[in-house]
Amino acid sequence: MTECKDRFGVEPICTTLTEFGVKIAPSTYYAALTRPKSAREVRDEELKKEIQRVYDENYQVYGARKIWRELRREGVAVGRCRVERLMRNMGLAGAVRGKTVRTTVSDKDGVRALDLVKRQFTAGAPNRLWVADFTYVSTWAGTVYTAFGIDVFSRKIVGWTCSMSKETDLVLDAIDAIEIGLRDRSYQWKEGEDKLVHHSDAGSQLEINRSSQHRLAGATIADR
Repeated sequence: MTECKDRFGVEPICTTLTEFGVKIAPSTYYAALTRPKSAREVRDEELKKEIQRVYDENYQVYGARKIWRELRREGVAVGRCRVERLMRNMGLAGAVRGKTVRTTVSDKDGVRALDLVKRQFTAGAPNRLWVADFTYVSTWAGTVYTAFGIDVFSRKIVGWTCSMSKETDLVLDAIDAIEIGLRDRSYQWKEGEDKLVHHSDAGSQLEINRSSQHRLAGATIADR
């Protein structure tokens, strides 16, 4: 309300809010501006300064847990959840250990199929647009990669596979699984109907040189 009062006025804003079921009188708004801060708000401001200090003293890599422990060691009584809340409000975050796993590795020299989807990920019926991608899940045994295909209309997974490697064979196995899903769904393309478009990632794992052996029957292959 404060941001818009110069443009629209306080009373018109209050009237509009009332129409949406939020009853706020102009006097209530003006009273809130002059009302002193609560003890909680005052304490939050004090803690923000302490959090910023500890954050800066430790090269801006500490997360909420380490900052909370440091404040406790210094005798500052504060809960961990409160430190987390204040750090979110301040836009502070600790450094994340480990390497970021890249699943899409583009090959500038690779040959891509035409983009038939144009970012329009909608379909009016089943078996009109299938999208494929792969992601990863961190486990105690290591990183597990999962490739999958989804029918855009029904959101059903039509084929998937998992592997400890993100090489091309993972994607080829997923395409084989998608072909099985294609047969299981009894897809039959008739002349005059829209073909099934299989839309995939643009990573080098999906720019398959052996694509002639792994084309979906009755389907058009498209790249993202």
